[in-house]
Amino acid sequence: MPTNTIDTSKSAIYQGDGGSVEVQKTGGTVWLRQEQFPLFDIENSNTEETHASQTPAGPYSNFIVYVDESGDHGMQTVDANYPVFALAFCVFYKGHYSEKIVPALQKFKFNHFGHDLVVLHEHEIRKEKGSFKFNNKQHKREFLDGLTTIIEAGNFILISAVIDKRQLKDKHGVGSNPYHLALGFCVETLYELMLEKNQADALTHIVVECRGEKEDKDLELEFRRVCDASDKLGKRLPFDIIFASKQTNSAGLQLADLVARPVGLSVIRPEQPNRAFDVLKKKFFCSGGRERVGNGFENWGLKIYPPQESEKPR
Repeated sequence: MPTNTIDTSKSAIYQGDGGSVEVQKTGGTVWLRQEQFPLFDIENSNTEETHASQTPAGPYSNFIVYVDESGDHGMQTVDANYPVFALAFCVFYKGHYSEKIVPALQKFKFNHFGHDLVVLHEHEIRKEKGSFKFNNKQHKREFLDGLTTIIEAGNFILISAVIDKRQLKDKHGVGSNPYHLALGFCVETLYELMLEKNQADALTHIVVECRGEKEDKDLELEFRRVCDASDKLGKRLPFDIIFASKQTNSAGLQLADLVARPVGLSVIRPEQPNRAFDVLKKKFFCSGGRERVGNGFENWGLKIYPPQESEKPR
């Protein structure tokens, strides 16, 4: 993290336009350390966009990534009703995430449960299990509308890959791993986004949910392989993977969990109404930048494998 020195016998904490500065005295020298994200500093949407693309003040990027999947990654059997594996990377600017996303989700939980310790799981909500037993259809609709509002208002970038397991099995047999294939697509696309946001020289953490000791070891090995020798980009990618327990009450992981299934359904049944995916279309990393939000994300922020006939090579 950048530091400067001043010759003074005093120490203090100063607040300026560039954020707060922590002054630490060592002997007769005072070191000034600028915080990457000043505490209690609420940014508006304009400053968020500006700060997000600035070169980070420290070793870590201005973004955090939360990951979840939908569907079984096993290839021995394929569910006829959901024959795909979908992986979703939700990329948040840390300032917006900490100031807007986390408080909004906590308030949502306070409104519905009276406390914020409930961990949201898409499967349990859909099947009305555990804490998600609704009084009637209206109650469930209001609950889902509230979650949709948070996702719609939340400023995050979505990168996703959907693997058609039937076609993958026909082409490559049962030895293929849909999770590893999707991971490669998403990690390489994430690097392109970090280049665009001037974050390529800083470390970005990617948070995934634990699935089991063997699965986690296999995933970490594949993640390191992808980052160490990206076939497409030819360089070591500046990412690190963090494994979180399923009981972790992380707003980012919970939102990623809610996002993955609608993306998978959009590929399985593209003609079926999908309100959640209609909202997510505007979140995808796309080829035209902010001017083309909701367009140009196919084969860009959303990768489908094997490619659909309508897809043009990137």
